Amino acid sequence: MASEFQRSKLTGMFLAFDTDRNGHLDQADFQDLAARWHRLPRVAGDPELAGRISEVMLGWWDHLSAAADRDGDGRVGLDEVLAMVDRLPAMLDYVNATSDAVFDAVDENGDGRISRAEHRRLVDTWHGQEVDTADVFALLDRDGDGYLGRSEFALLWAQFWISDNPADPGNLLCGPLPG
Repeated sequence: MASEFQRSKLTGMFLAFDTDRNGHLDQADFQDLAARWHRLPRVAGDPELAGRISEVMLGWWDHLSAAADRDGDGRVGLDEVLAMVDRLPAMLDYVNATSDAVFDAVDENGDGRISRAEHRRLVDTWHGQEVDTADVFALLDRDGDGYLGRSEFALLWAQFWISDNPADPGNLLCGPLPG
């Protein structure tokens, strides 16, 4: 069961995914989420990457609805999402596949690193609007080189989804936590 910290963190995720703001997630929300990612220049210009983005974003709806739609109504509420938190560590392969696809989508120049500006696009795309990221990037960039490499990003991505430790920097990967 989700801790209070995870509840706070995943409530922000839920609100970012609930694109029609109707208080639940459904397949259309994940289609809208995939469409947001498809607007990124690298995704729009690369059919293979666009396919991977669609596969992982829509695949999360398949996983979520199969595991959490307890009443079978095609909708998943926040409490149903939170009940799935304990299953995420067992889904690490899928979490990592998502990390790889998202990394490639936001690595706009294809240099194998995510810059501060590219991270900003990730956060804005994630939320579907501009978000003040403040000094979040400096907290994520633990080695201080000004970039997030693929392995750094993968660790941060897994922390965002799985961590129950507020000190883990990955909790901030998708922007500041709700206050």
